[in-house]
Amino acid sequence: MAVVELDDAPRKVREMYAKGFSAVERNNLDYAISMFEAVLEQEPRLLQARKWLREVEVRKFTEAGGGGAVKHWLALLTNLPGYFKTQAKLKKDPAQALKLAEKLLRNDPFQPNFIVLLANAAIAAELPEIAIQILEFAKENIPQNIAWVRWLGRLYHDTGKAHESRLCFEEVARAKPHDPVAIKEFKDSVAFETVQKGGWEEAKSHRDLIKDTKEAQNLEQESKAVKTSKDLDNLIAEFQERIQREPENVNYRRALADNFARAQRYDDALAVLEEAQKLTGRSDPQVDRAISQITIQKFDTAREQAQAENRTADVTAAEQAKAEFIFENAKDLVKRYPNDLQFHYELGVLLYERNLTMDAIEEFQLAQRSPQRRTHALYYL
Repeated sequence: MAVVELDDAPRKVREMYAKGFSAVERNNLDYAISMFEAVLEQEPRLLQARKWLREVEVRKFTEAGGGGAVKHWLALLTNLPGYFKTQAKLKKDPAQALKLAEKLLRNDPFQPNFIVLLANAAIAAELPEIAIQILEFAKENIPQNIAWVRWLGRLYHDTGKAHESRLCFEEVARAKPHDPVAIKEFKDSVAFETVQKGGWEEAKSHRDLIKDTKEAQNLEQESKAVKTSKDLDNLIAEFQERIQREPENVNYRRALADNFARAQRYDDALAVLEEAQKLTGRSDPQVDRAISQITIQKFDTAREQAQAENRTADVTAAEQAKAEFIFENAKDLVKRYPNDLQFHYELGVLLYERNLTMDAIEEFQLAQRSPQRRTHALYYL
């Protein structure tokens, strides 16, 4: 499928898109939905419009009270006639099935059956990018469904997105460490990514693409969801050797820190990341994220240990220390990365939860400039 960008769409389509976007800003959600649906009627390949349609549907659904599992099932039961009608169109008229599936999602954008139906309709209509888009939405917004992650990985593979495919299959392999199919798919995705990067078209397997057996073994160890102590020790030693060979490689330091954290050697992990910070001049948000996450893991482990030993006061202290760290860290990240709108959004949520309303408003006003966080920031505002 050739995805159409807004600038390349016909003038009429661009005008309807602009009307829909203006309606979002005026909080006229029903009109915005109708405009974006009209856009997709004319140009179904305009993924930008489909993304905004989904965000507006989510916003309307959330403002109406959202819903738990019961409400999602009620949405399915209420719309069963439309659901079966759409299924019947999948083979005969997939383009029409795609339109009908979109209308079902208007009733509940989080209903799993509607999401699967839209993805199937998109594939039947030979528009795989639409299927990828809805599965990406589901992966981000709905509790983990490994079957969907695997499906997404295969679609990434089929559309030539090797890196994204590898990340999906790695997630599946971590969740299913004893599933030979999952492990094979992960290895194949590594091979596919390497071929795409290096152009080694003659390679026969993932091991042909890895220069030494030791690295292949490390790759297999890293794909396991639950590592043994020996596995972790081997990985830690391996990454320490890599850092000695390439001391400027921040990715190796992040990987070493991750394995230290898995071994619950949190102080060692933080020391490694602090060295990485010095290398980057404290200008790498991914390193800062890793420091935050490992520090939170340290608090969580302390809390779990105290809880196991019935030390109630220590449990409370750990929870309070964790909450205070998260808040102060969020403020620090905004100061150091003032242009990162995600950090503004996260700080806004924490301020909102503490009833610091005026400060929260300021952060959400900045965060709404982010396409990924605009709808949520507006909701909080």
